[in-house]
Amino acid sequence: MPKSAEECRTIIAFSNTAGGKLIIGVDNQGEIIGLEPNVNIFELKDKVASIIYETCYPTVLTDIYTTTIDDHLFLIVEVYRGNLLPYYLKSKGKNEGVYIRVGATNRKASHENILELERQRMNISFDQEANREVAFDSLNISSIESRFMLAGKVLDQSVMKNLNLMIEENGTFYPSNGLLILLGKLDHVSIKCSRFKGTAMDVFLDRKEYDGDLFTQLENAENFIKNHIKLSSEIVGLQRKDQYEIPLEAIRESLINAAVHRDYSNDGRDIKVGIYDDIVNVVSPGGFPSTITQEDILEGRSEIRNKVIARVFKELNYIEQWGSGIRRIKSSCKNKGLKEPEILEKGDYVDVSLYREIVAQKQVSEEVLISKEYEELISDYLKLNQNKITTKEAQVVLDLGERRSREILRVMVDKDILERVGRTTNTHYRMKECETK
Repeated sequence: MPKSAEECRTIIAFSNTAGGKLIIGVDNQGEIIGLEPNVNIFELKDKVASIIYETCYPTVLTDIYTTTIDDHLFLIVEVYRGNLLPYYLKSKGKNEGVYIRVGATNRKASHENILELERQRMNISFDQEANREVAFDSLNISSIESRFMLAGKVLDQSVMKNLNLMIEENGTFYPSNGLLILLGKLDHVSIKCSRFKGTAMDVFLDRKEYDGDLFTQLENAENFIKNHIKLSSEIVGLQRKDQYEIPLEAIRESLINAAVHRDYSNDGRDIKVGIYDDIVNVVSPGGFPSTITQEDILEGRSEIRNKVIARVFKELNYIEQWGSGIRRIKSSCKNKGLKEPEILEKGDYVDVSLYREIVAQKQVSEEVLISKEYEELISDYLKLNQNKITTKEAQVVLDLGERRSREILRVMVDKDILERVGRTTNTHYRMKECETK
């Protein structure tokens, strides 16, 4: 019954992020106990719906239904992401009662989180908002103008208004947050680069912090990486061809993705580049948008967090095609014989690891050993959840990391135990023998 504080927070967090399911009939230790015998299921469903209605605001979108597994009856409360963000606990109000889902935990939303949810409801991004604290005439935009000139384009007033770089209100022009980000005028718009000794962060060999306009920051960060990785040469025909151990395409795409898709509304963090003996690591603030999954990202689906930044980068040909960056990162490294890069959501940031060490690719079935226990855990979960499990749900069920859980699911597919269904936001796995005929 969703009556404990944590269960109510979970319902709110589901509504504010990507939705989820609350299973009534499983205790806190994960033991299957089912509902009490002779329970009046109609009264129970009404009671649950009433508790949710009285506890949460605005009205939460739910589907409440029952399922029976091995003679045990369960009540499933499926919560959908709402469109009246933010949702909050009535008893605490909007300032204190908003919760969001981070990984498999609930987190109390900060003031910045609440503002971002409100922007999502209105379908606007942080970089589209006017910044009324900075006078537009005080800005030197020559660094951006020069980038447009190099691309053979003009950046005049009409173009700036069309790109939402400047916003007119009652005859007064204000810069957008997007323009200030591109100019590097916000304190947290910077890239910190470090070269560490070995494979840990214990000892610095070199470090730099870059500010200024965003394009110069990216160029400086790329040069920093190039200075700390190996460069080799080969003779092609009559010419010498220099090659870095990690393809420049992968490095550039990783940096551009970090700059274009990071969460600029969080003013306490910046982009960090770490170079170790085994990897180049790029970390950017902000998890994946709540409307898409890890699978969607890896398959090329793009959800734009910063609409102004993205449009300018597209205008200047830093972005070739929406959603193609991840694919190019992976393919360029694969073509060079490198281990496949890891692109992971870790809490509220995105972590990209480009491997320096050349590792022969192995079949997943050879890399991953799955115990019978893991298969049984996945099977039991599918029985309780209408034969459907996502990678995030598998992480919770298996108590493993995202990469390990994904590999386990993939190997179960290879063994014809599971099949993968869908290619977009509804990507999930189900038992192979339960295929609809």
